[in-house]
Amino acid sequence: MPGVAKQACTSSPRSSRESMSQRTRIGQSYHHARRLGAILAVLLGLVPTLALAQHPGSVFDGATPQARSISDYFVLVLILAAVVFVIVEGLLVYVLLRFRARPGDGRPRPVFEKQHLEITWTVIPILLVALLFVLMLPVMGAAEDAPPDAYTVTAIGHQFWWEFRYPEQNAIAANEMHIPVGEKIRLRLQSADVIHSFWIPRLNGKLDLIPGQTNEWVLEADTPGEYMGQCAELCGVQHAWMLLRVFAQPRPEFDAWVAQQAQPAAAPTDPTAQQGAEIFRQQACGNCHTISGSHDPGGVAPNLTHVGSRTTLAAGALTNTAENMRRWIHNPQDIKPGANMPTFKLSDAELNAVVTYLEGLK
Repeated sequence: MPGVAKQACTSSPRSSRESMSQRTRIGQSYHHARRLGAILAVLLGLVPTLALAQHPGSVFDGATPQARSISDYFVLVLILAAVVFVIVEGLLVYVLLRFRARPGDGRPRPVFEKQHLEITWTVIPILLVALLFVLMLPVMGAAEDAPPDAYTVTAIGHQFWWEFRYPEQNAIAANEMHIPVGEKIRLRLQSADVIHSFWIPRLNGKLDLIPGQTNEWVLEADTPGEYMGQCAELCGVQHAWMLLRVFAQPRPEFDAWVAQQAQPAAAPTDPTAQQGAEIFRQQACGNCHTISGSHDPGGVAPNLTHVGSRTTLAAGALTNTAENMRRWIHNPQDIKPGANMPTFKLSDAELNAVVTYLEGLK
């Protein structure tokens, strides 16, 4: 049987090589599929963000030329960053799979003086940064200053609420800003305590409020509507609930609103509201809150002269309803832990009277 033994010996290495080659091809196909899957996963991860950019009312849906230029620039940077990420991570995965250690491999040979590689991965980032810088210049130019005769509003950041002053009419509001639509507004930004940042994503970029300093910003809305904003600088425990709203209105509606805000509070005529006004005075609420027409000094907490006409309470934490007003007065720390407003020990009847009084301040 020597011939049979010889035939078996000569055929075994060939079949072994074919089997090994087949396993190699399968392994390479598997690794190619993994790389392709990783790239597709990254690209699919961009879909929600790009879809959000097209959603009406999103932070990417700019309502002014300034906001639109910022949004377009952000999306461009996001796409470029995604492309760079896919290329870098793809090369990393390729190197890890292609040059991974295998049984029988010796020490890898070090590679030196690949100047073309060094130049490539140095020049490409420089070109990308230069490109982004050039594209950024018109975005910065879009955030132009307001004209000299622009209507002026002063926004003051407090922990953790907003104060808006309209010096032309001597009107004061809190947490909700009204502006005439289609006009550039000069916004004077100030801080009463720590650094805050004023940001209405659909109207413009953000600008910081620095204690002891006044920064100016331009605000404009092309279309009427309600625009959500946020303090964009960490300012304390309730930073996330330092919200604000901007209402853009036709000029006649804005003029009527600001004229109404400049009026003193109407004296309550309802007996329950009158009782609430007396409790408000007895509890020394006027030491923090101002109600125009009274002798309360206030000034360190939101102006309540027309609190009943606002849409929200506690800087946007609650919708302005009688029940939410009752919850807020009863235990503000339950709504916004860390807020400066103390908890008052009022009976149900006293609480109902105060709420009736404040809800009547339109």
